[in-house]
Amino acid sequence: MREFIVEADGGSRGNPGPAGYGTVVIDAATGETLAERAEFLGTVTNNVAEYRGLLAGLRAAYELDPAARVHVRMDSKLVVEQMSGRWKIKHPDMKPLAMEASRIFPAGQVTYEWIPRERNKHADRLANEAMDAGASGQSRSPGTSAEASPAGGTAKTDADPRAARTVATPSVGWGSAPDLGAPATFVLLRHGETPLTPEKRFSGSGGSDPSLSDVGREQAERVAAALARRGTIQAIVSSPLARTRETAGIVAARLGLEVGIDDGLRETDFGAWEGLTFAEVHERHPDDLAAWLASPDAEPTGGGESFAATATRIAATRDKLIAAYAGRTVLLVTHVTPIKTLVRLALGAPAESMFRMELSAASVSVVAYYADGNASVRLLNDTSHLR
Repeated sequence: MREFIVEADGGSRGNPGPAGYGTVVIDAATGETLAERAEFLGTVTNNVAEYRGLLAGLRAAYELDPAARVHVRMDSKLVVEQMSGRWKIKHPDMKPLAMEASRIFPAGQVTYEWIPRERNKHADRLANEAMDAGASGQSRSPGTSAEASPAGGTAKTDADPRAARTVATPSVGWGSAPDLGAPATFVLLRHGETPLTPEKRFSGSGGSDPSLSDVGREQAERVAAALARRGTIQAIVSSPLARTRETAGIVAARLGLEVGIDDGLRETDFGAWEGLTFAEVHERHPDDLAAWLASPDAEPTGGGESFAATATRIAATRDKLIAAYAGRTVLLVTHVTPIKTLVRLALGAPAESMFRMELSAASVSVVAYYADGNASVRLLNDTSHLR
């Protein structure tokens, strides 16, 4: 099932006074902006403008995919609490708006979250642009021309300053299309740094099983905060190794989820190379290293695991998890080789592509798997949350 984030805002300069709303629909897996809408409303109250922003966001999301799950984020405590069913709706102007909003998607398909205003800047900017346009009598809000479309699609406008602004949906590959069915979406998180990571030492499943360093724990906290802001992770599964379990535990504590363990997500066993740098392996085992670089069937010195054997294990684990999490978004906390293998298999890329991917500690990659057997790589090595 596709997942959207709707961020909405509304404002009134006078309450009641000249008012407008802004709303944006975001692909939860990629962060891609799918649609923007803004409208000048004339003279209404602040709360009515906020509800009108919510309605526009939900309608835009429904137009993109009526089967999608939607997570609404607003800085209006009133709207969030009322739409969540925790506060009663008493004002006669807001009751029909709330009822209309509740009917756009089936019950249980939409969730709500209050966020502080500084985290709702995109929708706030659009609302202010709409109010500015209405106050100045412009034919359209600033930035609503096709050239200003932030997602590179066609922005639809007309001469009416109350007209909504919509950005075209990206092509399949960034977001799922409704006719492809609901994918199982794997958010692939490499564990945070260990003491071996900055020294670039081989650290597989046959070595010392190091825990996270202080830097690694901070990285895990940062990625946990980023995933919490997205609000789309529904389950967490981790490799059994200490560094992944610790990373997963930090994220799970932030998201309020349990961590499942799957041995199939463990790192490759690098045999006698465990704990060594590439240079040290080259010096001590040059022939074995050359063979390993040349063929996925070659094993590291001392009976480690070949990339071919790893791929077989990862493919079986992938298929099992796809079946278990069909239509859901699951965080897989794992290692360099499993993540590269999942990406390689999704792309149908040759074995040598493994050496052409960079995966930083605590980086996020995303692959979606559809019921027809196709896969879509949506993200690779994202570290924006660490900056």
